[in-house]
Amino acid sequence: MSDYTHAIILHCPECGEAYIRNEGKECSCGEDEKEEDMIEGWYYLHTNGELIYKRELGGTAADIRESDFAKGLWPMDPSDREGAWNICVEGLAAGANLSRVKELAAKWGCNDDDARIYAEYIGCVLGEDGSQKTATRKDFENLQVSPVGFGDTYLEAMAALCKELGFRPSKMWGNKFSDLLK
Repeated sequence: MSDYTHAIILHCPECGEAYIRNEGKECSCGEDEKEEDMIEGWYYLHTNGELIYKRELGGTAADIRESDFAKGLWPMDPSDREGAWNICVEGLAAGANLSRVKELAAKWGCNDDDARIYAEYIGCVLGEDGSQKTATRKDFENLQVSPVGFGDTYLEAMAALCKELGFRPSKMWGNKFSDLLK
């Protein structure tokens, strides 16, 4: 996939077949779903650890930013694969409930296979150490001097690395996980 940020798994409303829009694939029945690139809403991390979605109704982001209960804010554009991964990785690193992150990851197809594509796109190196998945920056030397994230999945390993690199959730214009990898 050459333009990972704008790849999305679509589901045909007629037959339910899944396909990736950017790979030039269409549903075999010919009734493929059409989507526009745009922010449809916002996910925010509540102080109780929940990742909550609010549809964009004009001024939604400002309302969330002003809330004392919101710790972090992410735009939701269904055509932005990197955005979906950012919500999962950064949300988990910031303290989101693991069960909610896993629910969203499953819904969006953010699995270990897709993690390899996302990691390569943002400059994260994935690996394995025994039964654990690992995530490091490209400048990794060894465990004594370099930050590393461990987890049961690559999502969990990247979230652990994100936290290790000092990620702090923001309500606007903060560092993303990809910024911390540089």
